[in-house]
Amino acid sequence: MKHNKFIIGIAVFVSFLTGNEIVAQQQPQYTQYMYNTMSINSGYTGTNGKLEATLLHRSQWVGLDGAPRTQVLGIHGETGTRTGLGLSAVNDRIGPMSQQYINANFAYRLNISQNTILSLGINAGVNIMNIDWSEGMYQSQTDNAFNANINSSRLIIGSGGFLYGEKWYAGLSVPNFLITESYNDIEESVIRRKVHYYLQGGYVFDIGEDFKFKPAFLIKAVEGSPVTYDVSANFMYKERFVLGAGYRFTDAFSALAGFQITPSIFLGYAYDRSITNLQKYNDGSHEIILKFNLQSKSKFAKSPRFF
Repeated sequence: MKHNKFIIGIAVFVSFLTGNEIVAQQQPQYTQYMYNTMSINSGYTGTNGKLEATLLHRSQWVGLDGAPRTQVLGIHGETGTRTGLGLSAVNDRIGPMSQQYINANFAYRLNISQNTILSLGINAGVNIMNIDWSEGMYQSQTDNAFNANINSSRLIIGSGGFLYGEKWYAGLSVPNFLITESYNDIEESVIRRKVHYYLQGGYVFDIGEDFKFKPAFLIKAVEGSPVTYDVSANFMYKERFVLGAGYRFTDAFSALAGFQITPSIFLGYAYDRSITNLQKYNDGSHEIILKFNLQSKSKFAKSPRFF
């Protein structure tokens, strides 16, 4: 059974292939995207009025050899009445490929009206990628692309806009505008990275004195791949306990839970269950997030904040 799982894991990676070229499709995906916004939208930087640090770990398709594993570290906060600075680091691994994304973020906020703010952000950094075919069982005597390791780095330049009020938000972002190719040791083009687009939004409804309800969505698009839609619905009780569910169209159902341990510390967990044929070969996906916040100064950043 383990051998079969390994073969399926390699098949998942090889499914990205077109001839001798690997099309780098989706960047790391997150079920708790509503709590990990800065990693996909630089416009979010500093908007919560706090100094905030985020730690996230995602184990996707547990039990499937070579399945994705992702870690995120982010820190950001206000640096002035209108500006914010942040730093984001992502480590992502799937099969024989590992990537690191390191970004510095800057955002500037504009008052659109008394209760509406537009934050415009830019990010710049580096993406480091390594592919070591010796870590897998797949071997090819005829395809040199699978016999030569790849070590490359590229520049990242992106931007994002984040429009929000006290109870709602909407964001549009492109984490990297640059289309690049990477080459292996025999100078064959085997990796082509494409531009990713993200559209997101959410609204917080008050239900009585103790409950809040927040539906949210995230749409991801990249050339050559199907558009991905995530929707979620979370309930918060007494501003401490969060429980919800999510759905990634044609891919997975999710269960979400969170606990505001203190006014400054939030712990969140998500479990995904595949609805594709992959469900036969894995035990689901697990994601955990830990957020630390210092005291808020923003009128839109009451503690605790639902986004």
